[in-house]
Amino acid sequence: MKQNHTIKALPAQDRPYEKCLEFGPEHLTDAELLAVILRTGRRGSSSLELSYEILQLADIRRQGLDGLHHLSIPELMGIPGIGKVKAIQLKCIGELSRRMARQKARNRLSFHAPETIADYYMEELRHLEQEVLLCMMLDTKNHLLGEKRMFLGTVNASLVSPRELFLEALRFQAVNIILVHNHPSGDPTPSQEDVQITQRVQQGGELLGIHLLDHIIIGEHTYVSLL
Repeated sequence: MKQNHTIKALPAQDRPYEKCLEFGPEHLTDAELLAVILRTGRRGSSSLELSYEILQLADIRRQGLDGLHHLSIPELMGIPGIGKVKAIQLKCIGELSRRMARQKARNRLSFHAPETIADYYMEELRHLEQEVLLCMMLDTKNHLLGEKRMFLGTVNASLVSPRELFLEALRFQAVNIILVHNHPSGDPTPSQEDVQITQRVQQGGELLGIHLLDHIIIGEHTYVSLL
C-alpha cells in the first residue's frame, strides 16, 4: 500500500494549521511552525517532513532554529523540495525575527546600562562567523548620533586603528563613543588584544575630548563590559 505523505493524512490535532487555530502558535513545535511557513512539501513528503530535514541541516551549523541564520540560500536550495522562493522565505523569516528582537531592545536602550546595549546588538552580532567592531557615536547628552561598522575581521582577530575611530567620531561631532564587537566563538571573555585596544582608544580619546564610555563584547546570549 502506498503511504500517504500529506498533512491531511495526519489526525486533525496534529495538523499544524488546525493545531495553531485551536491552541495558538506557541503550542507548535519548531518543525510545525516551519511547515506552516512552507505551506507545501514535495512529491512524496509533506511540508512537516520537509521541515524536519531543514532543522536537521540547521543543527549541523548551530543547535535548533538558530542554525537557520547560518544557512545560506544555496545551502537551503540544496534540500530537495526547497526552491529559491522557499529559501528566500526562510531567510526573510530569520531577518524578521532579528529586527523584531532589536526593536524590542531599542525601547529599553540606555547608554548607561551595558546590558541594554548588549540586548540591542545581540541578535545582530551573535550569529556572525567573523568579528565585527561597531562604534556608537553620542552627543553631550548621550543621544545616539549614529553608528558605524569599523571593522570586519577574521574569526580570531580584530585589529582596528584608533585614528579611524576618532575620524568617524569627529565626522559625527560626537563627544562620547561606545565600542561593541562580537566573539564568534560565543565566549565573550576579553582577549589581551581587546584589553589593549580599549586602553588605546580610551587614552587617545581623552586627549581629543572624545570619551570612551564602554567597550562591550557580545557572545552567545551573554556579554562582557570592559569599562
